[in-house]
Amino acid sequence: MFRNVLTIGGWTFVSRILGFLRDMAIAATLGAGPQADAFFIALRLPNLFRRLFGEGAFNAAFVPAFTGLLTLEGPRRARDLAERMSTLMSLWLSLLVVLGMVFMPQVMRVLTPGLADDPYRFELVVELSRITFPYLLFICLTALVSGVLNAVDRFAMAAGAPLLFNLFAIGSLLALTPFVATPAHALAWGTMASGVAQLALVVYSARKAGFGFRLISWPKVTPETRQVIRTMLPGLLGASITQLSLAIDIFIASLLPAGAVSMLNYADRVAQLPLGVVGAAIGTALLPVLSRQLRAGHRLSAHRSMNRAIELSLGLTLPAAAALVVLATPIVQVLFQRGAMDAAAALATAEALQAYALGLPAFVLIKAFAPGFFARADTATPVKIGILVVAVNLSLSLTLIQFLAHVGIALATSMAAWVNAGLLAFILWRRGQFLADRRLRRNLWRLVLASIVMTAALLGMEQVVHPEGALLRLLGLGLFVGVGMAVYFGTTAALGALKPMELLRRRRKA
Repeated sequence: MFRNVLTIGGWTFVSRILGFLRDMAIAATLGAGPQADAFFIALRLPNLFRRLFGEGAFNAAFVPAFTGLLTLEGPRRARDLAERMSTLMSLWLSLLVVLGMVFMPQVMRVLTPGLADDPYRFELVVELSRITFPYLLFICLTALVSGVLNAVDRFAMAAGAPLLFNLFAIGSLLALTPFVATPAHALAWGTMASGVAQLALVVYSARKAGFGFRLISWPKVTPETRQVIRTMLPGLLGASITQLSLAIDIFIASLLPAGAVSMLNYADRVAQLPLGVVGAAIGTALLPVLSRQLRAGHRLSAHRSMNRAIELSLGLTLPAAAALVVLATPIVQVLFQRGAMDAAAALATAEALQAYALGLPAFVLIKAFAPGFFARADTATPVKIGILVVAVNLSLSLTLIQFLAHVGIALATSMAAWVNAGLLAFILWRRGQFLADRRLRRNLWRLVLASIVMTAALLGMEQVVHPEGALLRLLGLGLFVGVGMAVYFGTTAALGALKPMELLRRRRKA
């Protein structure tokens, strides 16, 4: 599991760095204005359905079933399940894409009512959404094939496929802009093309791994596919609730002045770096491990796997969250404040980043706790929690937006994440499926103390270091990051908690 976490996290880290380069280019070209808002809304719509149908509930149902068939009955039966599910997904999503493109104006009137009075922004959102929506089909099939690769411990290409999205976005912004109506149109076409490229990459990787299979075959429903669908339905409802929460964020942000959607997106992208590198990596690597251990009856091993996943999650995200709160302004200035992105927009983005950072540990803990349910084929419990979390998020957003504008949306999202993580942990504990072991209890206070020491060091540096100008700001941010890492890992090593050299030794042994 540790090796796989590092593999997924490493590829995700590279992808996030490219994502920063992409967003830097977008911020410099489009700033935080109507075109940027329109593109980010158009991108969120297929991503919303991708998380609904291509990841989340589907992976929670498919990966344990595929892993079980592979372990107990061999590759042939597992391959057959993958073919049947890819056929059903292709047929269903093709219909959804056609309907979405036809009724996009009606969808956007519901999703973004704040744009209805601005014909230019509304028409631009509809047009860009029609270009990006077919991306949904390709990226959901990519998620299915990636689930197959993950189940056979081939994590690298599945984790590396998102690199192509960022490469295509940067390339299209540079190459296509002169030939289309706006730079936002170029980004939309690049997004759609990247979906085709990502699917081609993971299909090729699956064939190289000996698991080539047809994405379209005769749509026969077998007992295994019915089981996956039955397990998936409660999780699909839960994922729908989660994605409804994201749709509510867009709905509320569209009521704010132009730029709010873009500011939240830029802030979320920065917060997604530790969340993607740590949270997604741990959740992806932990699910097949827990599934195999529980199927084999190794409950003590499953208990230890979850504890080590939580320990690693907190060891890497507590300092990341503290650093993002302290360094939000210099981070946003270095990444985005240039061209069309002025100082006022950068400061407003930094405030949203601080709000997202407060929920970062909770977001990652959710990724660590959720496999504890999914590996036991329990997708219903997270649904019930999700219903409550959406209600919490909505009520907090509507309350906080009156005082904090777009920052209230980000803060409400973070507070709701803590409710989600707390309830997941409590229910696993009540069922006897999770208990913090001695090592986790011993190291938790050490990790918190090390994060406090690091935060104090960064706040002290801020009183002395005030770089001005693009180059000096970049060098100053590098100095902050270097000092913060040195203080944190030095403190954890002195306290006997997280030791970098031990992590490297584990990686070599793995």
